[in-house]
Amino acid sequence: MSDLKIHDETTAPSAARDTLAGVNKTYGMIPNMLGVLAENPAALEGYLSLSKSFEHSGLDPLARQVVLLTVSIENACHFCVAAHSAAALKAGLDPAVIDAVRSNQAIADARLDALRVFTRRMVRQRGFVSDTEVSVFLNAGWDKADILAVILGVSLKTISNYTNHVAETPLNKAYKPFAWAPCTRACFAG
Repeated sequence: MSDLKIHDETTAPSAARDTLAGVNKTYGMIPNMLGVLAENPAALEGYLSLSKSFEHSGLDPLARQVVLLTVSIENACHFCVAAHSAAALKAGLDPAVIDAVRSNQAIADARLDALRVFTRRMVRQRGFVSDTEVSVFLNAGWDKADILAVILGVSLKTISNYTNHVAETPLNKAYKPFAWAPCTRACFAG
């Protein structure tokens, strides 16, 4: 454990206090991960700016949650899987879709499943997806801009997933009903 502190708007470095106060006002809480990022105000601002950019990436809210959940599962981030499971449910994503993504199973909606599979391959292969994999993704109804949206989502989650690995960030009370633990490597074969 890195012994990184979870800040709030009173304990954070001064350059992060207003940002955390704004997060608290918007969400009624400060997710612990953002409290950790506040140790470096530029990291907090970078994450929040990238998050806002991802909201405008062209993917609808449900597709964005599929990307964020998939990346977080591939990176074995207990905090982000729980947080995005809660956010996905709030955004209206079918619980069966959330469960499928969380258990690395096919989604009944072929287009969303193509997004899940492409995102998973993007993470696993560190961006080196084949022409065939790109074609399958595009043939499922996605477009070239969506490829870059997936990359943006991967970038966003890399910041938070790695932060949570280093900090061993505990779940906020609101995320505890969605707790998740990574399964063994065998779960992710294929």
